[in-house]
Amino acid sequence: MFSNPCSVRKILLPAIAGCLLWAVTAVAQECSQASEIEPALRAAIDNAASQFILDASRGDVQSLRYGAIPTLAAAFDGVQQAVTHDKGKLGDQVAIRRDYFFDASKATAPLPRAEFYCGVYGSNGHTPSSASFVIPNLDPGRYALVLTNVTGGKIPYMVTVVLQNLQNQWKLAGYYPKPSEVSGHDAAWYVQQARKYRQQGELHNAWFYYQLAWQIYSPVDFMSSLQLDKLSAEIQAARPADVPGANPVPLAAANGRSYNLTQAFAVPDDQGQLSLVVKYQAADVNDTAQAFQDNSAVIKAVVTKFPELRQAFGAIVARATTASGQDYGTLLAMKDIH
Repeated sequence: MFSNPCSVRKILLPAIAGCLLWAVTAVAQECSQASEIEPALRAAIDNAASQFILDASRGDVQSLRYGAIPTLAAAFDGVQQAVTHDKGKLGDQVAIRRDYFFDASKATAPLPRAEFYCGVYGSNGHTPSSASFVIPNLDPGRYALVLTNVTGGKIPYMVTVVLQNLQNQWKLAGYYPKPSEVSGHDAAWYVQQARKYRQQGELHNAWFYYQLAWQIYSPVDFMSSLQLDKLSAEIQAARPADVPGANPVPLAAANGRSYNLTQAFAVPDDQGQLSLVVKYQAADVNDTAQAFQDNSAVIKAVVTKFPELRQAFGAIVARATTASGQDYGTLLAMKDIH
């Protein structure tokens, strides 16, 4: 299965994620880029992708489900949530950015690791025109991936559509919509700001802005290219040692307690400003008065430890989160954190 952005990408940008559920193949697979795809085939792929995006723009979940492959249609909640969330925001002017055609039809069984290498590679690997895709458990068949820019709505979007050819029809196999801007800025702006913060020694501001840049810039999490790899390497080199990742990070607060931070990421608020969300482990959140006190302590401890955050964020959100996923959140505007 392709990794599911509904459980991955929303860690950094909640609800700015598409949902994918489809099976694929693995042997010597073939990939063709736009100029290598026969014109009639390319037109059919582009028309199908554009129609699915128009259906999504109208909020027509029924047509999307009807046009989906069986695996996706049977587990459609993620796509439905994304379409519902984006209704009124996603425009209806679709511009095709790039097409990829994947041929895994010669396989005789599901491929544990399907690898597609597209374009011309150099002695050091990727070139500006190449891209690769690694997909686990792919069923034999023919697939297409279409990158698009969508305008005409409240904000511009980048939508990636995955198609599978079944019975000579291009069916929806994956749908990834994401805004091309966050709080009025594109990925290039966040990269520039991250580099500026890094030069100033504000490593945590740099990290969170780099993460936003990546979420805006990367179409899907199973794609690699020269540009994506360069940005990924730059981001990983800038990662501070004390941000939550695979393991929780302890945070000492003024109340004498220590809290284990599990996640920290930036999100836009309704006014277009950025807030930093910090999640931490909690045994119980039913006592909301105590949870509020703990959240307030965490917020103040975070800003005390990293005063640079005042320059980059308008508010801090602390969310006490139990092992079962139940949580309780508190937001404090930066001006009110003393």
